[in-house]
Amino acid sequence: MFRRRRLFFIILSVLFSAVFAFLFIGEAKEAENITWGVNFSQKQATYLNPDWKETYGALLEDLNVKNLKIAAHWDILEPKNQEFFFKDLDWQLNEAERVGAKILLAIGMKTPRWPECHIPEWANTFTKEELREEILEMLETVVLRYKDHEALFAWQVENEPLFPFGKCPWRDFSFLQNEVNLVQSLDSEHEVFVSDSGELSLWMNAARLGDKVAVTLYKRIWSKELHTFLTTPFPPISYQRKAWLIEKLFGKEVIVGELQAEPWVKEELENSTFKEQEKTMSLTQLQKNIAFAKNTGLDTFYLWGAEWWYQMKKIHGREEFWQEAKKLFKTANENPNF
Repeated sequence: MFRRRRLFFIILSVLFSAVFAFLFIGEAKEAENITWGVNFSQKQATYLNPDWKETYGALLEDLNVKNLKIAAHWDILEPKNQEFFFKDLDWQLNEAERVGAKILLAIGMKTPRWPECHIPEWANTFTKEELREEILEMLETVVLRYKDHEALFAWQVENEPLFPFGKCPWRDFSFLQNEVNLVQSLDSEHEVFVSDSGELSLWMNAARLGDKVAVTLYKRIWSKELHTFLTTPFPPISYQRKAWLIEKLFGKEVIVGELQAEPWVKEELENSTFKEQEKTMSLTQLQKNIAFAKNTGLDTFYLWGAEWWYQMKKIHGREEFWQEAKKLFKTANENPNF
């Protein structure tokens, strides 16, 4: 019995050491060609600056962003059952086309920004089966409308749909598979991304679906459970190694769909002080996050926080974040190998 127990702990120690070495030891080679983009949410932009079109326009015209991941929130698209409102999303894609920008369009019940699941009020009392039917109908309507749009680069079906974050009624792998299959059946010309937590997942389930995987990358966060600010412990090599594993097992590329470039605060961002915001995002932290991202060896990053940069610039007169981003996109546009 003693020998078996000793052997068990030896094997356990070896496995732990192997996993630790795989995720924490080593350095990744920086990608030769890096694509930089931003996330954009009409809701978030309106929350921080009522003229959301002004914010979006500044991203295209002043920052000269050429890659955007846009959140197509269900409650904006279908404010009344069977009555779709596409005017705003049409405008966003048309403006992107005008300047030669490409859109990764996030669609579904769960799309970026709190509360994550943007369910219309009219659907709040629906059963799970009824809600599923409405979601599939909404997806079909959106895909058929935009699949031939010149600005469309790819789809992202749901946002971290298997990760327990946000005010959402369920996490359902089988239904997610139905959603992805539906989008792929309607549009064979554009790839489908499935997203996952970059830090708290191995990305295996996300990689089982769709064509590519999009993950998050956050360095400074507020932990509601621990009631403290934390720096995530994972080094750049952990992202590269997990991406390598996904490529080997599933033959799929991994990108960073959310690279932290705004504060993660305790409560509402709008109600937080600059001192509170700087605990998780300062100019130095932004620069560190960008450098960290390059060191992962991955080659595509959509920065998270563009709406906040513009608010800081326009309303608070603090341009340092906007100017840092402007410098990044200027260099990237002038030097594709950056």
